[in-house]
Amino acid sequence: MSPTIANRLASLNPRQQEAVRYIDGPCLVLAGAGSGKTSVITTKIAYLVQECGMSARRIAAVTFTNKAAREMKERVGSMLKGKEGHGLTVSTFHTLGLNIIRRELKALGYRSGFSLFDPEDAKALLRDLMNKDAQVDADQINAVQHQISQWKNDLVLPGQALSHAADDDEQYAARVYEAYVRHLKAYNAVDFDDLILLPVVLLRDDTEALARWRRKIHYMLVDEYQDTNISQYLLVRLLMGERATFTVVGDDDQSIYAWRGARPENLVTLGEDFPRLKVIKLEQNYRSTGTILRTANTLIANNPHVYDKTLWSEMGEGAAIRVVVNRHEEAEAERVASEILTRRIKEKAEWRDFAVLYRGNFQARLLELKLQHYQIPYKLSGGTSFFSRNEIKDAMAYLRLLINPADDNAFLRIVNVPRREIGPGTLEKLANYANDQASGRSISLFAACHELGLEQQLPVRAVERLGRFTHFIDGVRRRMDQGDAIDAIRGMLHEMDYEAWLYQNASAPTIAERRMANVWVLVDQLEKSMNRDPEDTASTETETNDVESAISRLVLRDILEQQAEEDDSDRVQLLTMHASKGLEFPHVYLMGLEEELLPHRNAIEAGTVEEERRLAYVGITRARRTLTLTLARQRKTYGELMDCTPSRFLDELPDDDLEWEGRADREDPEKKQARGKDAIAGLRSLLG
Repeated sequence: MSPTIANRLASLNPRQQEAVRYIDGPCLVLAGAGSGKTSVITTKIAYLVQECGMSARRIAAVTFTNKAAREMKERVGSMLKGKEGHGLTVSTFHTLGLNIIRRELKALGYRSGFSLFDPEDAKALLRDLMNKDAQVDADQINAVQHQISQWKNDLVLPGQALSHAADDDEQYAARVYEAYVRHLKAYNAVDFDDLILLPVVLLRDDTEALARWRRKIHYMLVDEYQDTNISQYLLVRLLMGERATFTVVGDDDQSIYAWRGARPENLVTLGEDFPRLKVIKLEQNYRSTGTILRTANTLIANNPHVYDKTLWSEMGEGAAIRVVVNRHEEAEAERVASEILTRRIKEKAEWRDFAVLYRGNFQARLLELKLQHYQIPYKLSGGTSFFSRNEIKDAMAYLRLLINPADDNAFLRIVNVPRREIGPGTLEKLANYANDQASGRSISLFAACHELGLEQQLPVRAVERLGRFTHFIDGVRRRMDQGDAIDAIRGMLHEMDYEAWLYQNASAPTIAERRMANVWVLVDQLEKSMNRDPEDTASTETETNDVESAISRLVLRDILEQQAEEDDSDRVQLLTMHASKGLEFPHVYLMGLEEELLPHRNAIEAGTVEEERRLAYVGITRARRTLTLTLARQRKTYGELMDCTPSRFLDELPDDDLEWEGRADREDPEKKQARGKDAIAGLRSLLG
């Protein structure tokens, strides 16, 4: 055995070593919170290459977020040296699907340069299709979009959706689904869900394509397996069905995404489809104290389990879990903010050591005001995405139109940006001409601008303006084909004077300057993506690095990664429990432990309290050293102060590990007096 692998294995515990060494069949690694699952996956990749002699290009490791994929690539990159890692695929599920689609365009019936619609593009198309029948509101569009996404995740195709429809609303959604898919195909476009659906349908129905991809991928590793939906599981099963050489790593207790299609029951299905499945449990936790883990274990034991596991730790018992009962929600926010301030001084902690988790974003509003009052720096999760900025959406629309002139959504976004005096009336007539049912014409808006027949439908000046725009885009495309594509794109932005447009529409020159700087950052990222070495071990894909591929990657990154850059500045972290998964903090405050908040009212009514319990479990297991649970006796609902009932989950926690405050029947008088003295001492140190 090579010294590198020997050293890596020596650093793992016995169960982790077993998971790395088992390569002879299907393997499920049941990895509890904080049990070192990423170390197992990355070490196993190195073990397969260095010890088992498998070519890295025959291995695919998939996960769900760009952040997780990046971390995995960095760790593997430190283990595989030189050419050892060439051709290795480490990516998100959706990036793997994008690669399959790109290599199977002909079999799927798409042309090169296809567009990838983000959720906002898809929503705009649905709005257009649904408004043909009657005026619809945003809620109706969202409901239909969610239903279509659910059907795609469950592998229900347009022709089958009508038979699956349970009521009139679903029947309507099924008809829209059929039109939506037809329009996407006409635009030579796919949406986010298609990145899994299309490869699964292809591999299921095309034996030659399946054989090609089984020859390419000999071993798969799947992270966060409990988050897979039906189509993602089928993708793994199709690719690995013959050899059954795969390792999936997951934790049924951390499955909290049922609302977006995740199926923890895929753990059961795996055992049924692969009877030789070996299950290895990782139960040693490297994150939290014994008290925190005992609390988490006791809570989650109230859920039914296919595979039982009990987390344990060598980190010591640690402090008791504090449960703080407050008069109302304002007192709750005040208590959390003031306590973070005094604890930071008293314990010489950093702001970043504290995280406040909650069930819904609305709970952060009062807390933000309190933190601002105490001048406590904080970071609220879910900030503005780089790709959601208007200037970036404009630039991306230009890039999409350059690689796919049939992308009508991109055309409509930027045909009048900067202003070219092409109004909505002109665009409506253009759309009617491009899709004239009477004559059987169905072409893109861009293509329609080139047709002589358009002159019969539009005034001369309107035709000229459209012609100038399409001539401009055609010229940029020619320059991209003939020379440096990035130079052509930079030249396009200068030629149309996009910067002047930003200055005209900005409230201040500094804002316009910052927006233009964002656009240049995007172009720089595009250039870096094009120049990436296809044999680089950090590469998630191995296709030719042309401008079309690079732009497609940017569109996919837009959808997958809504936060532009990771921020590790010294600030208190405020985030939902859903957003906290995968993170850890020394000191955690879990707010709102009340019935109808956690567990949420919708879950109580729908009978899905088990998932809410898993969500609470995820929140508890984020804490490394201390955990404080807070609740309010009263909370405002629609402007009216309502009495709150403590969460049922509090009754499921071990009494001996809880220390109550603000509840006379459970509070220790001596500890209450000691806390009062501590608070006074903290105030003195602040004033001193």
